[in-house]
Amino acid sequence: MNLNRFNRRQFLIKTATAGTAATVIASLGQAAQRPASKPAGKPSGRSGGGMGGLKEFSKIRTSTPNAEKLGWRISVQQYTFRDRTFYEMLDVLVKQGVRNVEPAFFLPLSKDKPDLKSGDSLSAENRKEMKKRLDDLGIKMPTYYGPLEADKTKYRGVFDFAKEMGVETIVAEPPMDALEEIDKLCEEYKINLAIHNHPEGSGSAYWDPKVFAKAVEGKSPRIGGAPDTGHWVRTGLDTLESLKMYGKRILVVHLKDAEVSGKRDSRDVPLGTGKANYSAILQQMVDWKWKGVMTVEYEHLSPQLEQDVAACIKFVEDFASKVKV
Repeated sequence: MNLNRFNRRQFLIKTATAGTAATVIASLGQAAQRPASKPAGKPSGRSGGGMGGLKEFSKIRTSTPNAEKLGWRISVQQYTFRDRTFYEMLDVLVKQGVRNVEPAFFLPLSKDKPDLKSGDSLSAENRKEMKKRLDDLGIKMPTYYGPLEADKTKYRGVFDFAKEMGVETIVAEPPMDALEEIDKLCEEYKINLAIHNHPEGSGSAYWDPKVFAKAVEGKSPRIGGAPDTGHWVRTGLDTLESLKMYGKRILVVHLKDAEVSGKRDSRDVPLGTGKANYSAILQQMVDWKWKGVMTVEYEHLSPQLEQDVAACIKFVEDFASKVKV
C-alpha cells in the first residue's frame, strides 16, 4: 500500500480490511483545566494553553519561542512520521526543537516491540515506559488521537490512559450520538474532546463545518474542535470561513496545507505553499487571541519529510515573530 495516497481515516479503513495498522507498518520495514503532571528538566519559560497559561518544563530548546509568546504550543502528529515508530519519531522532535507530540492509537510504539501501539491498548508496564521516555526527553503529550469510535464500552479506557499520560485533550471522530456520553466523561476526567474532520467522501461525519457547529450545540466547553485545514482544502471549502464557523470551540488546530483545492487526493505541501491561505488563518488566531496546541500533521511521505516538517514549523515561527505582543 502506498501510504502517500491515503489520509489517516482511509489508512484506518484500509488496514481494517487488510489487517492491522501494525502489519502494514511492519511490511514497510517497521517503517478549561489540565491534569497535573511531573515536570521534566528545568523551567524554560511560560507557554499558553487552550484553557489558560501554564509554565512549561523541558530539556529541549524550543525552535518556536515567538509562537510560544503568543500561547501557541507547536506539536507534531505521529501520523506524520508513520514510516517509523513513535520512539524513533521522538528523536526527530528533539532535533527540531519541538516539545509536544500527539500519538496515534493505531501506530507502533517501538522498533523492538512492533506489535505495541502508541495508545490506550498498552499494558501498565509499557505505559510507564512510554511516559518515562517522554519525561526523560522533556516532551509533553497534551493531545492524543484516540479511538472514541462505535464501541462505547472502550471510552472509559481511553480517558483512563489520557489521564495517566497527562493529556489535556483527546482528538477523535466519535459518532454524533455518543457526544452526550463523552461530554459526561470530559467533565468527570477534566479532559477535553476535540472533534477532528476528514475530507468529504472519506466517511467523516464532520467534513462540513456546519455539521460540526450543529453537533456541539448545547455541549459543555470541553467539547470542541480540532479542525484540519488541509482536509478543508481537499474538500474545496474556504478555509478561513470554515475556521470562523468553529470560533470559540477550537481546542486544537491540525496545521496542514494541500496543493490543490477540491481534489480529495491532493498531496500535503509545507505551510504557506498550498491553497489553505495560511497567513490569513494564523492572523485570525492572533485576532482571537487564541492560545493552545497547534499540531503539524504532514501526510505526504516525501523524500525530504523531516525538512518539510521543519518548513511547516518555521512558517508558524516566522509569522509569530512579526506579531507585536
